[in-house]
Amino acid sequence: MFFGNLTTFLIAKAQFAAMFVFQADEHAINWNDPISLLKAMNWPALTIVAILFIMSAWSIGVMIDRLIAFNAARKQSRQFAPAVAGALREGKLDEAIRVGERNKKSHLAKVVTAGLQEFKAHSDSSEIPGDQIEASKRALERAEAIVHAELKKGLGGLATIGSTAPFVGLLGTVIGILNAFNKIATLKENGLSAVAGGISEALVTTALGLFVAIPAVMMFNYFTGKVEAFDVEMDNSSSELVDYFLKKTGRK
Repeated sequence: MFFGNLTTFLIAKAQFAAMFVFQADEHAINWNDPISLLKAMNWPALTIVAILFIMSAWSIGVMIDRLIAFNAARKQSRQFAPAVAGALREGKLDEAIRVGERNKKSHLAKVVTAGLQEFKAHSDSSEIPGDQIEASKRALERAEAIVHAELKKGLGGLATIGSTAPFVGLLGTVIGILNAFNKIATLKENGLSAVAGGISEALVTTALGLFVAIPAVMMFNYFTGKVEAFDVEMDNSSSELVDYFLKKTGRK
């Protein structure tokens, strides 16, 4: 449905631009028929269109995946935060760890649970409290780095698509213009019938490149802001947990 609507919109724009720039007959290409428009393209332009559709499909997949992951992380974190805080206030370390394990999609739960497990593993040892807390800090830092990388999954590719899709479309534009000039040279004509195929390639690939890039850039910026907000939440949770460890071991 998305690609069908996008194709219809691009064809409508192509029709308007071609009729505005070139005044000629309408029998060269049926601008309202996607199949006719695609048939008018040479294989290099069709290759560009196929690449852009693949890039669009991949970016949409990343968007959906990140939206689902971020919404799940936010939802479970809202459930996790008060539950683990209550368990820690009552000194129930094992219960706090179990709460974290029940909310595996929460970014806060992953970080806090790693710190709690490290603290618990050293609580029965003969280590001095300072070493115990330092080990817990390192566990929190490792967990934050891992979760940060998980949250950014796919965003690098989204940024690449956003920055390169217009240039891929521009390549299709160049191919279309070259095709138009080639038709003029071959047919010894300069009417719309001679250049319609090349113009259709230029218009469609240019517009498609922009329509792939614009959502990718917008969503990359949106997701980057979300990741930064999650990073702040994880930093705050880690600091609060370290304060709890300090109080638990009796240090000031």
